[in-house]
Amino acid sequence: MSNVAVLGAGSWGTALALSLAAKEHEVRIWDINQEHLAELEEYRENRRYLPGPVFPASLTVKKTVEETVEGAEIVLFSAPAQHFRSALQSAKPFLKPGMVLVNVAKGIEQKTLKLLSEIAEEYVPEYPYVVLSGPSHAEEVGKNMPTTIVAASKDMDAAEKVQDTFMSERLRIYTNHDVVGVELGGALKNIIALGIGVIDGMGFGDNAKAAVMARGLTEMTRLGVKMGAHPTTFSGLTGVGDLIVTCTSLHSRNRRCGVLIGQGMDPAKAIAEVGMVVEGIYTAEAAYELATRLGVEMPITEQIYKVVREGADARQSLVTLMTRQKKHETEEFY
Repeated sequence: MSNVAVLGAGSWGTALALSLAAKEHEVRIWDINQEHLAELEEYRENRRYLPGPVFPASLTVKKTVEETVEGAEIVLFSAPAQHFRSALQSAKPFLKPGMVLVNVAKGIEQKTLKLLSEIAEEYVPEYPYVVLSGPSHAEEVGKNMPTTIVAASKDMDAAEKVQDTFMSERLRIYTNHDVVGVELGGALKNIIALGIGVIDGMGFGDNAKAAVMARGLTEMTRLGVKMGAHPTTFSGLTGVGDLIVTCTSLHSRNRRCGVLIGQGMDPAKAIAEVGMVVEGIYTAEAAYELATRLGVEMPITEQIYKVVREGADARQSLVTLMTRQKKHETEEFY
């Protein structure tokens, strides 16, 4: 059995902590919100973000980063993407040789436009880094429903250690060496899910949603290849798999936020209504800036960015997309 530290007690961090504890790993969980921690300790349940599942004895709540990380073999970071840097900074003084770092946040850092693996390389290059990603809603993992995800790392020993530690009868883990592709798939699909929600909110149908998902996947792949990812990664679990689940599920906070925006709600109010971090809002801005810098054509991403960050009219953005210059569907290959 392994010792695992979980930094971030949101819905996904809690769901994974529960899954690990069910395998009788020793799991310690911490969160920056001390009031939230007190509630976790009192109720032995995450009533804020994942109500229902009760914490087993092997899952303990800790008050400091130091006591959470002490003795851990795996340190799992479950902070929002825009706070991953600060989470690393908090944990770095307590990391020890031999520890494997696992990140489950999905996003691109604003301003620097760095992938989260690049931030880890900047701060803690001496520690193996694994990104754990794929089509997975915390609500289902917390209820022990079948889920399949990917552990990606440049260090296959570390990826396989995470695979062995996390894998169970209800949680299947594949390994992958394409860290860039896996991280981009997890980040960019949130933008497309926002767009799908906007389409639903405006009252349009399945035809429009299928088109945005398919062409959105093309954009994800286009940017990924430009950044060195392997194109087949986007046809797998962390590409099309995560795209499907995030665009179609009622659990998806990005999709829910998009629905509210499509119905005419101001994006800031829509985020508040959802009540949790909506990563796609931040990623839309970062991805738009990244595509512009790299000269990658991403028209759907551009229009979603303009709607959620610049206040553009969603219906006019749809018209802009529909009336673009005619093209060959697979022109990249000709």
